[in-house]
Amino acid sequence: MSSAGNHTAGRYLLQRLRGNRRTLFRVLVWTGVESLPAFVAGHVVALAIDRGFLAGEPLAGLGWLTLLAVSSAVGAFGARGALLSIAAFVEPLRDALVTRTVEGTLRHALTGGRVEQDRSGVARLTRQVEIVREAAGSLVTVVGRFAFSFVGVCVGTLTLEPTVALLVFAPVAVGVGCYLVSLRGVIRTQMRSTLATESLAHEAWRLSAGLRDITAYGVEERALRRLDDAAKENACAETVLARLTALRTLALGVGGWVPLVLVLLWAQWGAQAMSAGTVLGILTYLAQSLRPAVQTLVQGVGTTGIRLFVTLGRLLDAPGPRPGGAGPAPAPAVPASVSSTGVGEGDAGVEVVLESVSFSYPGAANDVLSGIDLHVAPGEHIAVVGPSGIGKSTLASLLAGTCGPIRGRVLLDGVDLTSLAPVQQAALRAYLPQEAYVFTGTLRENLVYLADGPADDHRMNRAVTEFGLTDLVSTTAGYDGLVDPDALSAGQRQLIALARAYLSPARLIVLDEATCHMDPAAEARAEEAMRERPGTLFVIAHRISSARAADRVMVMDGGIPQIGSHDQMLAESALYRDLVGLWTAKVCTHEEWA
Repeated sequence: MSSAGNHTAGRYLLQRLRGNRRTLFRVLVWTGVESLPAFVAGHVVALAIDRGFLAGEPLAGLGWLTLLAVSSAVGAFGARGALLSIAAFVEPLRDALVTRTVEGTLRHALTGGRVEQDRSGVARLTRQVEIVREAAGSLVTVVGRFAFSFVGVCVGTLTLEPTVALLVFAPVAVGVGCYLVSLRGVIRTQMRSTLATESLAHEAWRLSAGLRDITAYGVEERALRRLDDAAKENACAETVLARLTALRTLALGVGGWVPLVLVLLWAQWGAQAMSAGTVLGILTYLAQSLRPAVQTLVQGVGTTGIRLFVTLGRLLDAPGPRPGGAGPAPAPAVPASVSSTGVGEGDAGVEVVLESVSFSYPGAANDVLSGIDLHVAPGEHIAVVGPSGIGKSTLASLLAGTCGPIRGRVLLDGVDLTSLAPVQQAALRAYLPQEAYVFTGTLRENLVYLADGPADDHRMNRAVTEFGLTDLVSTTAGYDGLVDPDALSAGQRQLIALARAYLSPARLIVLDEATCHMDPAAEARAEEAMRERPGTLFVIAHRISSARAADRVMVMDGGIPQIGSHDQMLAESALYRDLVGLWTAKVCTHEEWA
């Protein structure tokens, strides 16, 4: 991450601290109470030795040690208060970052950005926000403890024996200073690790999204190699980061242990007037307060602090709300046919044009679709057929706008589909995949989910009749009865989704085997209802009835698709004849068995 990113993260944290001055003040007060032993430990030990045990007054010595125990108990109580105060700071910080991340990801998707390009938003929302939350609380705690402990050791050591001050603080300055100088390289490596983690998550998603076509084209090794490269980059970044953070051990050795050794040597050969109590008091300050303070500072700044600034900088650099609360960027121009009313009686539908469209998944050896040209008139009904894995579902996704071509254009009424935000695409098309989406809610809510405003009972009655949902309406005790998706069959869920699309304003309907879980009679009834509905209709067919009823049939065989009427394809396409024969054989076998 650049220095500008660090400055941005630093300014953001300062703004949050300034906005929580009262909380910060409570943190400092409780941290001061927690650090009470750092101020008194060395003096109490020196007094217990010199004026108690060595002076022949053991009770006095025990009394001073009792005071040390009491101060430790008070410090523990202060630690509890400091922890609660820190929570009052980091939880609002976490909520603010979650809100910012969600708003930024949604804004990016709704202003023309392609959703698949920002899958890293998931990593930001989960892992990275939690890193900032934990690291911010830890860093504030570490800095506060070090400040109070260091001041306590300074005051205590100087009052016990000023001559040893240089022996104590010079190694600390060298050890901590050297480590701070190395932080720039650690920060760069930490940023590399963060980006590698996001890249690995993104590549894993892209692999899972293209499994069907990857398998169909036999490019599993190539796809896995791409994922393996991302995993190796992530592992390499983590390894380098671990090596750099090993410098922390050196800093701890110099800043935490060298002062102890120097003080012992000074007490043996250099200090003639230091009493046993003074030596033990200084060693207590070093061992109980200074060394832990150095350790927590180096660990906190060198690990937690770096993770905080790098991750927070990454979150702040990601898509987010515009300064000053500005709204979304202006949307691209849309065809005049896109309106809030959508499809209506007499509406001819949308014109669909594919211009030299090609598509491939990352790492694939060949394009799934290559150089496809197609013109569909408004209101036309097209059936798409072909063997499994040939790219029919990919074509449906391109028509629906859920993915974009790597070459060529998909035009709806003359407008490039990828230039439209999802909310604008929804005014043009409805896409139904094989697995229908039904949510827990009323039947009415499920049916009007895509409708432009509330649908009256007359329109819903018509949809229910057209798609054979009368029994389901009775089962749920009307449109306002609750629907449990788990209690529905796959066919019932598909019927609800079809009725929902029927009631939507979309002027283009894309059915990707959206009737595959229905029996032939229910499928024929549903497709007939869709054909009678105004608009353009694309159907990925899996039965001969779907192809027979279409205006034209598009046969996909891995090359340039053939398109024509059912009779024309029977005469010109050997693949189509084979598919029709296969479908017919399946129907005959089923009828004979029944």
